[in-house]
Amino acid sequence: MAKHIVPTLQASVVCEDVRQENNGMQSLVGVLNLIPATKVPVGLLKLAVWTRWVGGIGKFKQKARILAPDKTVLGEAEVEFELQDTIGQATNVNFFAGVQFKDFGTYLVEIYVEDKEIIHYPFHVVQVQQQQQPAAAPAQ
Repeated sequence: MAKHIVPTLQASVVCEDVRQENNGMQSLVGVLNLIPATKVPVGLLKLAVWTRWVGGIGKFKQKARILAPDKTVLGEAEVEFELQDTIGQATNVNFFAGVQFKDFGTYLVEIYVEDKEIIHYPFHVVQVQQQQQPAAAPAQ
């Protein structure tokens, strides 16, 4: 009988993109803990949630969700992965296209495996003041 051990989430990161390098390694581009904006709505063409799982055995389904402050689901993406033994690891990327953040506030990222919530963490869209352009120097 095959073992089935639910893995442990080692890390979860929100970023603008994940690139596969020639050497097989991944580069996380634009790691985000917040989105500064002068006004809303603010849209992102691409958003990624990168995760790493360890210590499990079996086939699994990961789901990542982005929730608005009112708990409306803005995006949901799934990926299946497999771990052969407890010393292995699985790295997943969930991509979200065209996410619109309609309000300033605290959004949530939720990570599930096998439909069980493993973690949720805040992600903020904050208002910043638009910087004034420096005045042009008078002509001489």
